[in-house]
Amino acid sequence: MSNPVTLEIGNHAPSFTCKDSAGNEHDLATYGAEGKTVILYFYPRDSTPGCTNQACDFRDNMGRLNNDDYVVLGVSKDSEKSHEKFIAKQELNFPLLVDTEGHLHELFGTWRMKKNYGKEYLGCVRSTFVINPDGTLKWCRYNVRAKGHVDMLMRELGFED
Repeated sequence: MSNPVTLEIGNHAPSFTCKDSAGNEHDLATYGAEGKTVILYFYPRDSTPGCTNQACDFRDNMGRLNNDDYVVLGVSKDSEKSHEKFIAKQELNFPLLVDTEGHLHELFGTWRMKKNYGKEYLGCVRSTFVINPDGTLKWCRYNVRAKGHVDMLMRELGFED
């Protein structure tokens, strides 16, 4: 396996077009043309405790984000069916992109070697990318914690409480 890409603030985000669990297409260039800032967050699995906590955190703060023309998109390698169940159960108010083949994970460098209880394996490293309308990265971080992540993100982006 080659080393994954590591993106940094100021880099141009990889261009992408991807479908969500409902079959709607999401295109980064289209969001940029509409003046939208995209928060793209990668998480390991639907309906696990940490991922549920993080998704609900975004859900609960969506009102604050929508006022500033932000679009939140979650990404995992789970299926459309899994995403739909997760969205319904948690009443999520933003789309989850389907990346079963790992294309977006590869573009953004979030599929990496991980360690857990002494074992090494490839998996999704929880990561978040904030992409300006011009396509540059306003904020990005790999290995974020699920708990408190949205508050930290909003604080670092300068949102008022």
